[in-house]
Amino acid sequence: MANRHLARSIAMQSLYEWDFKGKKTENLDEIIKKNIQEFAPGIEDDSFVYHLVKNTIKNQDKIDPLIEKCAPEWPLEQVTVVDRNILRLGIYELLFGNYDDVPPKVAINEAIELAKSFGGESSGRFVNGVLGTIYRELGEPMKNDKSKNDKKIAEVKSDGEDVTVEAL
Repeated sequence: MANRHLARSIAMQSLYEWDFKGKKTENLDEIIKKNIQEFAPGIEDDSFVYHLVKNTIKNQDKIDPLIEKCAPEWPLEQVTVVDRNILRLGIYELLFGNYDDVPPKVAINEAIELAKSFGGESSGRFVNGVLGTIYRELGEPMKNDKSKNDKKIAEVKSDGEDVTVEAL
């Protein structure tokens, strides 16, 4: 679905801009609207872009510790802004997304494609490594399911230092 890929691209660019400009949520709708007008002026339904951006930010407190846990050699602020926001978006879809709409492997693949398009030379491998680790921690939901009927979703638990991901 090309429109979903375009929506993810716009969502990533909006998250990047939000992050780069100081993470001010009061500017979020303006950033998203501007990016939609600039990069997809004819998009029929922009609700997926808004959904991705707002819910990724809403769950940032659960997502960021996972990035730190799965890439311990890279403190979050040292991860490039592009890679950091691609990971946030991919983790949101992987943990909180609807598996009927976006199976886990599709979420991972989409994030890798964004990393290859927007990130640096090793961004695709980095994103694949982090998301692959989380996917395995979840128990590889829908690994062999061709019907897309597995609605397994994750629970993220943190005791302040350790973050665990458990499939429900």
